[in-house]
Amino acid sequence: MVIGGLQKFSLLDYPGKMAAIVFTLGCNFRCHFCYNPMLVRPVNKAGRLKDSLLGKQQKDHTLVKEDGLFDFLAKRKNKLEAVVITGGEPTLQPDLPEFTRKIKNLGYLVKLDTNGTNPEMLKKLIKRKLIDYVAMDIKAPKDKYEKVAGTRVDFKKIEKSVRIIRESGLPYEFRTTMVPGLLEKEDIEKIGRIIKGADNWFLQKFKSDTDLVDEGFQGLSPFKDREMEEMVGIGERYVKRCEDR
Repeated sequence: MVIGGLQKFSLLDYPGKMAAIVFTLGCNFRCHFCYNPMLVRPVNKAGRLKDSLLGKQQKDHTLVKEDGLFDFLAKRKNKLEAVVITGGEPTLQPDLPEFTRKIKNLGYLVKLDTNGTNPEMLKKLIKRKLIDYVAMDIKAPKDKYEKVAGTRVDFKKIEKSVRIIRESGLPYEFRTTMVPGLLEKEDIEKIGRIIKGADNWFLQKFKSDTDLVDEGFQGLSPFKDREMEEMVGIGERYVKRCEDR
């Protein structure tokens, strides 16, 4: 497992739980608004983790070693309740099932953040009971997906992941980052149809006060609170709960 970072404590990322956050390296998307550029770029043109990183993990102090991570988790068993695995895109990593199994064996709940491009990995993790909560990003309506993701997208895989998550029996959420110039109020209905009937959908306000994958979005003003409220109102027509955050 190639780990790019560890946040040792969070009360926000796993609903109702005290959690640590593990950041994996590499992503097959290039979302303009992504604020983890240092985690996104270590992949080759095929969207696979660069082989050189596997060796580099043992040498580069900026990457977190697995042994050190599990030592930390073992010592925090009575203080933390859960581990969030995010990225980058965690499902790019072939050893993700074994990695999550090790976390589960320590007694932790596991939440997975994913972009939904690897439904087979998602299905495997759910079938083997290796995750307890799933958060999937719904980037855009179908006609804008590649524009927002910054790369080619197999939309059928996105739809398949949505079905797998909704039928999993696990607590889950979908989330969409609302970026002016990429998404508009009119897109909410189109996205809503993709996840119609879902339990939770969060509309996230765009943040531009940090490093982004696309520097051209740096300093861009987010939607106003009133505009976000209007979009939440539209989203509520399609899912059981829609909120902004």
